[in-house]
Amino acid sequence: MVYTFYQLIRTARPRQWLKNLSLFAAPIFAGRLFYPDTLALTSKAFIAFCLLSSGSYFINDIIDAQKDRLHPIKKNRPIASGRLSPTLASIVAGILIASSLIAGFNAVGTYFGLSLIAYIILQASYSLYFRNVIIMDSLVVATGFVLRVFAGGLASYTSISSWLALTTIGISLLLAFGKRRSEKTILSKYSPSHGEMETRKTLRHYPDNLLDSMISMAATYTIITYSLFVFQISPSGTNDALLKILPSILKSPKWMMLTIPLVIYGIARYLYVIYEKGEAESPERVLLSDKPLLFTVTIWGILTMLIIFLIPDL
Repeated sequence: MVYTFYQLIRTARPRQWLKNLSLFAAPIFAGRLFYPDTLALTSKAFIAFCLLSSGSYFINDIIDAQKDRLHPIKKNRPIASGRLSPTLASIVAGILIASSLIAGFNAVGTYFGLSLIAYIILQASYSLYFRNVIIMDSLVVATGFVLRVFAGGLASYTSISSWLALTTIGISLLLAFGKRRSEKTILSKYSPSHGEMETRKTLRHYPDNLLDSMISMAATYTIITYSLFVFQISPSGTNDALLKILPSILKSPKWMMLTIPLVIYGIARYLYVIYEKGEAESPERVLLSDKPLLFTVTIWGILTMLIIFLIPDL
């Protein structure tokens, strides 16, 4: 029983829940996170999305079991390795998805519930078709990240800045194409003569130069859109006592622009992980295992929260 439960937890991939923290982006940058209703609704939305994403991983692993057995790493997944019954996995997937939809519609709201349905359709289309279509496979993966941010706005009844949407698209494209680049690197290590395996046939059609160009474009795009975004949302109010000790050029400071160097370093570090360490196949694993990147994201998060929620009250 304990062994089966452990395999279920592995298949649910709780580490992937880090992606769902993006639901908090809209209320955070709108300065509304700590409104009681907003925090409660966003937290419920986060739980609903965690249930849904875990359910989708069960379905994905059932569909891909045969191909995963050919993969040097994915062959160790519970379903692919035979440690977890596909029948039991199907039942658990149904329970998780149904629970997510019930919670989403009843505890959060209709529009958020519809975003959950959109995510289900997106994941199903990816698993059944788009994963085998070059470029579109990465775009669909990126769309999943963007959908999370908009779902957070729907759940918290918060308007989403156009620049936040554009920044999210840039980060999503960077993560998606970086994931493909690292997958090619990993498979090349296990199949150096061809650099490909039957587990993901689209990889053989991805030229390295194409992936490198897309990654470079996405990184540049993200830095530019984020810079414009933080310029737009920087708090306009500053305490008179604080203004007295600031130099004249900082009388109307755009405080959020202080986070730009952290974003530039974080993106550069992620590119280093892709090209030198070849470990970006799983973004959440990179975040938790690469200490400089984890430290940068942590400092960025703390500084962002201080600027948005503390400075206006000084």
